[in-house]
Amino acid sequence: AIAAPRGRVVTLGQDRATTSLRLCTHYHSYRAIILLRLKCPVELAPALLRKDTRMRSAISVEKRVAIALWKLATPDCYRSVANQFGVGRSTVGIALSQVCRAINRLLLRRTVTLGNVRDIIEGFKELGFPNCGGAIDGTHIPILAPDHLASEYINRKGYFSMVLQALVDHRGRFTDINAGWSGKVHDARIFRNSGLFRRLQAVILGDPAYPLMPWLMKPFTGKLDPAKEPFNYRLSRCRMVVECAFGRLKARWRSLYGRLDLNEDNIPTVISACCVLHNICENRGERFNSSWSMEAQRLEHAYQQPDTRGIRGAQEALRVHFSHGDS
Repeated sequence: AIAAPRGRVVTLGQDRATTSLRLCTHYHSYRAIILLRLKCPVELAPALLRKDTRMRSAISVEKRVAIALWKLATPDCYRSVANQFGVGRSTVGIALSQVCRAINRLLLRRTVTLGNVRDIIEGFKELGFPNCGGAIDGTHIPILAPDHLASEYINRKGYFSMVLQALVDHRGRFTDINAGWSGKVHDARIFRNSGLFRRLQAVILGDPAYPLMPWLMKPFTGKLDPAKEPFNYRLSRCRMVVECAFGRLKARWRSLYGRLDLNEDNIPTVISACCVLHNICENRGERFNSSWSMEAQRLEHAYQQPDTRGIRGAQEALRVHFSHGDS
């Protein structure tokens, strides 16, 4: 683990203007800055480079990336982040917007991707569900009340939110994301309007909120007979990967637990950027501290997730497969 004592000034890199950042002792916050050691500044540079003017020197790419990552990784307000980096409050907002747009433009398509389908199917088979290409679910991201059509963003728990729908592989990496639907919209409607619905023909696992289809399995509901219980058990066990992925996403990027203080048009961009950064961390085997999950659970109490409970041939075939004890 890497830690910085309180008040220590840590220098990150040498560019036109050396970036010196005052870091707190909280390892999570420091860890966001350590992500600068990944390829982010180099790969984002084409979209973030700015020229000096007669009036002022441009803020370096590295410092803007650091500002954005710090804002995403902590629940700190804009003013707090601005003080941390010695910039104005508006500069924090601009840096966050610029960096997240650059991440989506340059990294999204090659980071959030299906990858090797055979490896994914084999991975889910080892978890107990054969011929599965992913697990799907949605999670609500709290936001401030929008200026327009605010009532459309109130979810069943009574707070304003946007929905992130994601398909996840056996390792908890996002392979397809759809962010930006209002919190009032049902998971099934989001799914039907996504590109995933139109193009996917592999078996994926969903919860009861999703429509049953030949290639989308969901649990049996109601009173279960013994023959159906193994199916539900295995499906539930494999679906845990998407729930864990959402948990790790928000624990790393804790701004997603607070009400995102952004214009609603910019929120999907920020959510998508966090998903890209999540995959970068997972692909590189970045350490995940269990204490982050405990802190995330504390933050989540303020905005609990709404309850989602609200072709039979393929489901029946897998029920028979599991009831016979096949793996």
